[in-house]
Amino acid sequence: MNYSYPGGANQKSGKVLKPNTAITDQGKRMTSPVRTSYTLIPNQKYRRSYRRSNKFSVLQTGSPSLSTLGDFKALPLEIFQMVLEYLPGLLLKRCTLLLPTKDRLKYIHKILSEISCFKLNGCSDPLHCSGLQCYGVFLQTLTAGWDELECHRVYIFLCELSNLPRRLQTVVSSKPGSARKLELRIRIFCRSVLLNHWIHRSDSAFWLTRLLKPWPMVNQARLLYIIFGPASTLDGHVVWQKMTEGPTDETSLKGLAEAIKLLYDPEAKEWTADDVISLVDELAVVPQEWLLENSARLLILCGNTICFTFMASKAVNGRATELARLVVFLALVCEKDLYCMDWAVKMMQKVCKVFSTPSERNNFLQSVENAFAHIIMDSLQSVISGEHDEEDSSFLNLFHLVNAQANFHKEILYLTMSNSI
Repeated sequence: MNYSYPGGANQKSGKVLKPNTAITDQGKRMTSPVRTSYTLIPNQKYRRSYRRSNKFSVLQTGSPSLSTLGDFKALPLEIFQMVLEYLPGLLLKRCTLLLPTKDRLKYIHKILSEISCFKLNGCSDPLHCSGLQCYGVFLQTLTAGWDELECHRVYIFLCELSNLPRRLQTVVSSKPGSARKLELRIRIFCRSVLLNHWIHRSDSAFWLTRLLKPWPMVNQARLLYIIFGPASTLDGHVVWQKMTEGPTDETSLKGLAEAIKLLYDPEAKEWTADDVISLVDELAVVPQEWLLENSARLLILCGNTICFTFMASKAVNGRATELARLVVFLALVCEKDLYCMDWAVKMMQKVCKVFSTPSERNNFLQSVENAFAHIIMDSLQSVISGEHDEEDSSFLNLFHLVNAQANFHKEILYLTMSNSI
């Protein structure tokens, strides 16, 4: 049976998505032999307007003045800035074209070692310095068109140059936040030098895989949070308690969601569906167990395929009660973030088909109803007991929960009646 799911937030018309994740009830792990690259999220009731930022719309201090440009006056300053960014990398690439990779890297090291801002621990203010950004553009220009073996040698070279493995070992094995400055430097280095400048998703997946794969799953999740998790807008440090202290917004989760989608992409050949789903599961307890609302919001941002595979994994592993609570919070996020509620209902309907017997399916549906009742009663108790803050968030949360339940069941009635008429 095909299910009609709404498209992304900017799509008005729905799309028919055919389930292409093979799910079996044999064993305790599920695999997905076929992975697709689409990662849709449910439609939003109202479009949000975002200003599209332009990298070159505002020139930085230190841009060349018109009086010094000579014949380049005819070029828009934005284009001239782009030329200046890419020219050094291209020149070095052409000058060392006939050298073996090992010798090219030695020559690069001789040049880069003279610039302190190109070092992981070299700049006194890495948050506001453009040195590592320039380093990343230089690296992307230099290695464009190189095969994976050569790029792997470049990664080993960078690790030796920056002592990156030892520094990663320090942050993933230490108490979260105990090495805040090093966490910040690693976050900036990994994003600016290794991850931000690639045009093709396969390139981004390659470099992210180099960072994550040497570590056990628990450390992969910790490192993923350090690189892509929420950070302070004041000092850039990783905010470790963001997911555990209260509901968070989409902005804090988008980086993690994009990284997860990158690893789930068919071009990320070193990752299986099980690997990614296990990583998502592990991520949800970094540094402690997340609020389930935040986990639900992350899954929605990850898209239909990953969300369904994650839920189906819980179904085949006998975690129906946990799955039922997740359905409630998916409905709550749809209500709060103005996504179409029929998406949550159809996702639950699709997951129901994973259960092997009618009895298991009925027990799951009963668990969903019980979960709605228990979560609403807990929220009501919080309001009655006077556990309010200045924004009265406990009452507002109860309001959203009741509306989520009503709209969720309204969509079920629509679906049932349309099928019976």
